[in-house]
Amino acid sequence: MSHLSPSLHALHALHSLRARGAVAASLALGLALSACAPGAPASGVVSPMSGKRAESSRGMVAASHPDAAAAGATVLAQGGNAIDAFVATAFALSVTDISQTGLGGGGAMTYYDARTKQTEHLSFYPRSGADSAWARPSAGGNRQPGTAAATPGMVAGLLEAHGKWGKLSRAQVMAPAIRLARDGFIVSPLLARTITSSRAKLTADPQASALFLPNGQPLRPGDRLVQPELASTLQRIESDGRNGFYTGAVAEALSSKVRSLGGLISVGDMAAYPVAVMRPLCAPWRGYTVLGAPPPMGGAVVLQMLQMADRSGIADAGGFTDRPDAVVKLADIMRLGNADGYRWRGDPASLRVPARGMSHPAYAALRAAQVGAPMIDTARAGDAAAYDTAAVPSVCTRYNPYPVSTVTANGANDANDASAAEIEHAAAQSFTSHLSVVDADGSAVSATTTVGVLFGSGVYTGGFFLNSSASNFDARTRGTNRYANSTMSPTLILQGDKVRLVIGAAGSQYIQPAITQVTLRTLAFGEDPFVAIAAPRIHASANGIDVEVEPGFTSSVYQALVQRGYVPTSRVADITFGGVHGVYVSPDGRRIGIADPRRDGVAVGN
Repeated sequence: MSHLSPSLHALHALHSLRARGAVAASLALGLALSACAPGAPASGVVSPMSGKRAESSRGMVAASHPDAAAAGATVLAQGGNAIDAFVATAFALSVTDISQTGLGGGGAMTYYDARTKQTEHLSFYPRSGADSAWARPSAGGNRQPGTAAATPGMVAGLLEAHGKWGKLSRAQVMAPAIRLARDGFIVSPLLARTITSSRAKLTADPQASALFLPNGQPLRPGDRLVQPELASTLQRIESDGRNGFYTGAVAEALSSKVRSLGGLISVGDMAAYPVAVMRPLCAPWRGYTVLGAPPPMGGAVVLQMLQMADRSGIADAGGFTDRPDAVVKLADIMRLGNADGYRWRGDPASLRVPARGMSHPAYAALRAAQVGAPMIDTARAGDAAAYDTAAVPSVCTRYNPYPVSTVTANGANDANDASAAEIEHAAAQSFTSHLSVVDADGSAVSATTTVGVLFGSGVYTGGFFLNSSASNFDARTRGTNRYANSTMSPTLILQGDKVRLVIGAAGSQYIQPAITQVTLRTLAFGEDPFVAIAAPRIHASANGIDVEVEPGFTSSVYQALVQRGYVPTSRVADITFGGVHGVYVSPDGRRIGIADPRRDGVAVGN
């Protein structure tokens, strides 16, 4: 384990020019040259791209839109804590990152309170309702408007977190979002692209079409988007709290529109929506304590992959870009972790999901022993349930981690392998938003939110889009009053009782591998956090032997993948390949915020 001191950053960058591939080298050059730029921070390192790397000695917010990150940083400057900044940022993202997240979606957050040294996790993902029709094969089985939508949890989750742990008033934390909706904001390149690619979906609703396709033309970068109906809904929430969204006019209009389109969300489902207060998953890793998102989220896969990387020697490789053996092993680890992730999933209140077993060190060691084994077309899941009752690692006992699963039902489909259909289904759920916050006291929030596919189900009501998360249910996981399952993995990594890395990602099945690769580069290899987040990545699924590769690795890496039996496929970096946002806290207390150049986000300090 190593950490770069400020004086070593430029040297590290120049070393990368000699030792690493084209993408990492060019990034390192930008970092080294920028040390002489006017206004450079104390460390002598700035981002070669606007807002992608920022430093602060106090608070830091990294999020998928500049105005939303600024909203969180403003709340921190007003005396708010990490929770206040999280809530302000998430509400603002519901305005500015509307194709990826919003009031009609849901998410999850993992929280560390530096004062009490305690951790918490809230899951507020979309959920099926009480109607028995939710258990039918046709429920959520397609992406038709109405049937693809599940009861949204976004507003309930944000208000629950704020009510439990926030310092400022609801009016203060919601003010930036209301202002952005009422007065408008400048359309970013990413939003413009998503509007253009979703023209058919947006055209289907006259109100959405008038707003996002004025005169039949999609909004372009630089246009101003004003959303008065969304502002009105936000003001209702600010005034009436949860009741302003889950009862009354907003809930009635939502249910009426969904049901007119064949959906199942009722007014009763809205009023009864519960936020799940849960214990985070916990695992030791290289002297750190990793806290992850329990089911129905996918944090167990991140904890498992990190531990397998350590067990197989990858974490000591010193890098990926020019290390063929490490990259080949990483591909094996991704296949094994993804096989477990697709086998063990669902709402833990209804289905057996041995997440504690999946993330246990003994199980990770067992799975790591299969790295390098003879290749098969589909990686097989392991028996994580056998490790679910294993003793909690001693470093985790203080956090009262996620408990043993007490549910015995495995769902209608009890196959041991991840099927091609399941993996392809998850691959379609590839649009999400992530934010990371650390405040001046060292408290931290990692939160991922989503409306599912771009603009969710396409159902537009109250100025927001309803999610497409009902499409996440399948033969194994569907039923009444259940949360949909997700790969979202908001993660916190502590060193002792100090937060060292707050990290998470957007991008469906790319989320867990992206978090793993950036974490390894930052904490195991000692790379500058921005180099770590911008460096080329790979992705391998449990099914098949294709490995998606971004440009920037040395040719020996691609050759080694072929020799191992993989089929590398070229992938140009884009928004679906894992949009990571994080905050690294150096041993001297500096907050380094990082935003993935694959997306429009930035980091802002206060």
